[in-house]
Amino acid sequence: MDNRIGIDAGGSLIKIAYEENGRLHFRKQPNSELDEALQWLKIIAGNRSFYLTGGKAGTIKANFFPEANIIDEFSAVCEGSRHLKMKEAMSGSAPYILVNIGTGTSWFTVDGAEYERVLGSGMGGGTFMGLGRIFSEGDGFFDLVSLAASGDKSNVDLLVKDIYYPEKAPIDGELTASNFAKSQEITSSSPADKMASLNNMIAETLTLLTVQAASLHNIKQAVFIGSTLAGNKPLQNSLETYCRMSGIEPFFLENGEFSGAIGAMLS
Repeated sequence: MDNRIGIDAGGSLIKIAYEENGRLHFRKQPNSELDEALQWLKIIAGNRSFYLTGGKAGTIKANFFPEANIIDEFSAVCEGSRHLKMKEAMSGSAPYILVNIGTGTSWFTVDGAEYERVLGSGMGGGTFMGLGRIFSEGDGFFDLVSLAASGDKSNVDLLVKDIYYPEKAPIDGELTASNFAKSQEITSSSPADKMASLNNMIAETLTLLTVQAASLHNIKQAVFIGSTLAGNKPLQNSLETYCRMSGIEPFFLENGEFSGAIGAMLS
């Protein structure tokens, strides 16, 4: 595979995977730096072949690498996740729900070499970034993640224990009864509190859809990938908690955000 470069050009980021001496290397840059990334690629390319996937693959082929091969986005991301999962020796060949959290989110069933896209949602990293800019002055992904980690969602969300107070709640009182429902407190809550609530709302929504997809296809395992998870420990922790609470075994692939680029390279 040393003679191949895989590129996943998505809605927000360009992700690159290539192999040297049997070792995978990765690089990612925002689409605003697309020209810089592709100029760098031309420098290291040598006689390598390019394999493109993602929404902007056609544009990159037309403007930069006319000899490149375009790979179907869904097959690339599933193949890449399968490769990474095998490298990490995760639960053998059991079927799984693949949850790709990028700008939006897609769900797939993966069973051996067979895969099927079963669901999609506009809830994802684009939601986190867009609402994050409304809720705070932070304009970078990691700034917003840091705010979410330091905030308290209970200052914004109506919790089950709030509804039942002073009585004891019949279920876990820390669970969300309604996101962003403390309307009187929202104006005085901090940007960090709002970001914590937003991160939690995304986690709850994606878990709910994951559990529904898993139940429909009788699958007990979910594999999470995508750029929105990279460096976002609060989101990962919430997804893990809610999945386990719902009877789903969650896995988070190291370098999972590069699944599409890896799958394109391996095609």
